[in-house]
Amino acid sequence: MTIPTFLRRASAAALILALPSLALAQGAAPGAAPGSSPAAAPAPGPDTVVAKVNGQPVTGADLALAAEDPALSLPGVDEAAKQNLLVDYMVDLKVGAQAAEAAKVGDSPEFKRKLAYFRDKLLLDDYLERETKKSVTPEAAKALYDQTVKSMKPEEEVRARHILVESEDEAKKIAARVKGGEDFAKIAAEVSKDPGSKTEGGDLGFFTKERMVKPFAEAAFKLAPGQVSDPVKTQFGWHVLRVEEKRTKPVPSFDEMKEQIDQYLTRKAQQDTIIKLREAAKVERTDAAPAATPPAGETKKP
Repeated sequence: MTIPTFLRRASAAALILALPSLALAQGAAPGAAPGSSPAAAPAPGPDTVVAKVNGQPVTGADLALAAEDPALSLPGVDEAAKQNLLVDYMVDLKVGAQAAEAAKVGDSPEFKRKLAYFRDKLLLDDYLERETKKSVTPEAAKALYDQTVKSMKPEEEVRARHILVESEDEAKKIAARVKGGEDFAKIAAEVSKDPGSKTEGGDLGFFTKERMVKPFAEAAFKLAPGQVSDPVKTQFGWHVLRVEEKRTKPVPSFDEMKEQIDQYLTRKAQQDTIIKLREAAKVERTDAAPAATPPAGETKKP
């Protein structure tokens, strides 16, 4: 189970308590060579007791849950030191929790409200995770990919270089130099005002028509590969451009889109689950909240 964001702030305080132990764990053991680290012990099994706090056990399962907390990820810390930190963290957690129990902190109405709130959120997170797994499957991802690819229309792309200057006169002189045989990339590196492309010899890579401002795009897509334009004015200044290649934009592969597809399927599954739950529930608003205005083009449900 992944630790939700709303619980992560609590672990930051416990992390501070464990930091001295981390410093000791990272230090060289007596007799060890400088810079050496202790060998990492195998991760304890879920039921393995790694510590006891006033008789209350801390198990490998407890450590695994704590390890999911981003505040305890500590990149660059070796596994042996990290395991030592996790044990100390859980010991501090148990010590503090036992003290809070003895002080009857859990009996206050405020604490009970917080506990009920956090319990509801944990339950919802785990329920959504379980329900989402039913929808986010390899088969569903592949089906969505195939459907998306079918709806994609072939798009032409152009790869071009450009040189950006401030005045038309400068642009005319540069166009003459290029058309006279001088190296386009070299001139771009020398005089172009576009910091993003001048170090690449003015190369903009491949782009579709809608990605560029209209005057620039129209000029680029009219040119054949190898042709150099006359000066083109945009809101950025004056451009001289040369088209390098033209192609039909390739369809992204399933592997390239898989992460994006899984994210979409996950969000949709979560949204669909909540909508179904709300539709099946009897919800009564007693705060006299104003009715939400539906977006333009939508009809409010009765």
